[in-house]
Amino acid sequence: MKSRLIGAALLAAGLLASTGASLAADVPAPGVSPRIDAIKASGKLRIGVLTNPPWLIENTTGSGEPWEGPAWVLAKKAADALGVKLDLVAVSHETKVPALAANQIDITVTPLAESEERKKVIDFVNYSTSSVCMYGLASNKKIANAKTVDELNAAGVTVAYLIGAPEEAWTKERFPKAQLKGMISSSPTPIEEIMAGRSDVAPINRIQWPRLSKTVKGLIALPKENNCQDSQEKAAAIGYGIDKGQDAFRKWLQALADEMSPELKQVEQKIIADKL
Repeated sequence: MKSRLIGAALLAAGLLASTGASLAADVPAPGVSPRIDAIKASGKLRIGVLTNPPWLIENTTGSGEPWEGPAWVLAKKAADALGVKLDLVAVSHETKVPALAANQIDITVTPLAESEERKKVIDFVNYSTSSVCMYGLASNKKIANAKTVDELNAAGVTVAYLIGAPEEAWTKERFPKAQLKGMISSSPTPIEEIMAGRSDVAPINRIQWPRLSKTVKGLIALPKENNCQDSQEKAAAIGYGIDKGQDAFRKWLQALADEMSPELKQVEQKIIADKL
């Protein structure tokens, strides 16, 4: 009996291996990725860092790890898999992309929103998204009775937005049937309009929504699922940037990010809940 069980276990293991159950993020063999070969030879993975919550936050307490967030967790995993140390390189908003072409860093770890313009000069390794929630007063039936964001695109709904904000152009395109009201405010969202009842709904970045909902009581948001954290409204991929022409390196990093997706999401949600 014991020998049969052992044999069955070995057979199952063989079947799993033959069907691709091994890690998709196995490090490419020597010669496949010149970048990975160079990283291993140097003994360090050079990453460009710049705070961009919730994905990457600098720890200024003087104790613990220097950074935290899903971008940091993924970078540490990549370095461990390659058997090298992380070499942190401070970048600015102006240098975080050019530093790749200048070979000053291997990866821009500071989170970047994928765009067509950026894709012309760098490649992306995505692990998260930025998106928008639509919120309003829970006592307002126009949003309280709505099941989807599509239902807010109606003549009887007033949508407030901030002039010059990233959501302005999207709001005009997303709600052509609604009454639109552009506002100027120092707040990240026209909350005063909503609370005063002058507008029914307004957009807010999904990262900012949990904090607003805790600070200002009586608000609800669409999409409702997972406290709007799975919203695909105005969705933009968030990830690492690497220099072009490194397909094997990019595919390996993306496979690693995909495998770690559940863990990275948990880290992101904890930061949103505890620190933002």
